[in-house]
Amino acid sequence: MADVVFEAPPATDIEADVVIVGAGACGLTAALAAREAGREVLVLERDSSPSGSTSMSSGFVPAPGTRFQAAIGVDDDDAERFIEDIMAKSHGTSDARLARLAASTIAEAVEWLSESANCDWHVLDDFLYPGHSRHRMHAVSEKTGAAMEARLLAAAIAADIAPVTGATVDRLYAEGRRIRAVGAVRPDGQTEIIGCDRLILACNGYGGNRAMVERFIPEISGGLYYSHQGNTGHAIAWGETLGAQLQHLSGYQGHASVAQPHNVLISWALMMEGGVQVNSDGRRFAAENEGYSEQATRVLAQPGGVAWNVYDEKRHRFAMEGFPDYREAAAAGAIRSGEDVAALAAATGLSADALAETITEVADLARSGGLDGFGRDFTGIAPLEPPFHAVKVTGALFHTQGGLVIGDDARVLHRDGTPFDNLYAGGGAACGVSGPAVDGYLSGNGLLTAIAFGYLAGRNAAAL
Repeated sequence: MADVVFEAPPATDIEADVVIVGAGACGLTAALAAREAGREVLVLERDSSPSGSTSMSSGFVPAPGTRFQAAIGVDDDDAERFIEDIMAKSHGTSDARLARLAASTIAEAVEWLSESANCDWHVLDDFLYPGHSRHRMHAVSEKTGAAMEARLLAAAIAADIAPVTGATVDRLYAEGRRIRAVGAVRPDGQTEIIGCDRLILACNGYGGNRAMVERFIPEISGGLYYSHQGNTGHAIAWGETLGAQLQHLSGYQGHASVAQPHNVLISWALMMEGGVQVNSDGRRFAAENEGYSEQATRVLAQPGGVAWNVYDEKRHRFAMEGFPDYREAAAAGAIRSGEDVAALAAATGLSADALAETITEVADLARSGGLDGFGRDFTGIAPLEPPFHAVKVTGALFHTQGGLVIGDDARVLHRDGTPFDNLYAGGGAACGVSGPAVDGYLSGNGLLTAIAFGYLAGRNAAAL
């Protein structure tokens, strides 16, 4: 339960200059930035070991104009081009100010983390993620969110920031526009009161709160929730009670490629490289290259709420070499294979005739470089050739994109447009840059605002 108590807190058990709720990418980035400025930082984390949505993500961070891009020959990217991509993906519905704030901050934050958190960024250049006009996805060498989280946590501990785990913050103590303290429930059921000069909310969104999902995004409420169960919307609830601006609560990231029943993410790179999705009738139903987020609801609309990713040996080897999640799925037995279409149909239970027609049609489009009936352009895509592979997937909710509206200094704004005295937000707790709908999510938008807004919150909270 997320409460706000409008009175001075009782005697505090401990106090800190900067208190941060959440130890994911946003919270740890904020903590490192505030600590570098000389502030005493206390990070409160509900889990016994920090992980959250960051560890469940692919760990890919979009950033324009970095030296890591330059190292692979990408020297024509900048914040303006990135902003154009963000706005184009959301059809102009993203908050333009927040899009500019994120896009103009993230490169500095990524460069800074390479030094302060030992993030050995590599830019992924094998393919373009949907909606990106340049190769700008940065990942640590392991290409996982868990590895990036581990680096951030190690850097925090080295900076004398030891997150307090098993501390579920369930209330704020507020006097006017100033947050005085937070209450954190400990594993033994006792509540500790922590005084704060500044408070940063880095506790993600509300994807793990079924009631909120049904209230704000009913279209995905029947789908799989594939993220951290601790994302229960505390920041949203506190914001409503405090009178904060809330925006785009109907926005979210979906994903159309979670292996079933294994619940392992299958990289959308397979689709971008020429794979296709078919339903249980063996037929395609949408343009796969538009994006994995909007494709989630399309998959859920198919019979049984499932689809099959279909691709060939070349794409299979590409995924095995480049994506740890895919290797995990293969090891779990999620991948079905066949030497020809008939064998693949037998392995998947799909209609051999329908599957053959689909693969033939796609191969013809690839050879001619034509547009299909859904609007997908197959120009430059190599035809699918035997042997073939497939994996059964469903659509899922990954994380919500709406939340507390922040100013340019990452302070939360009141409904009247003025900032709270000492309340900051970032990541999934803050309104993101994906607009109000599922199709506005540009790949990497989640970690974009986690790191960019966390960086801003930490630096500005320290300077307050």
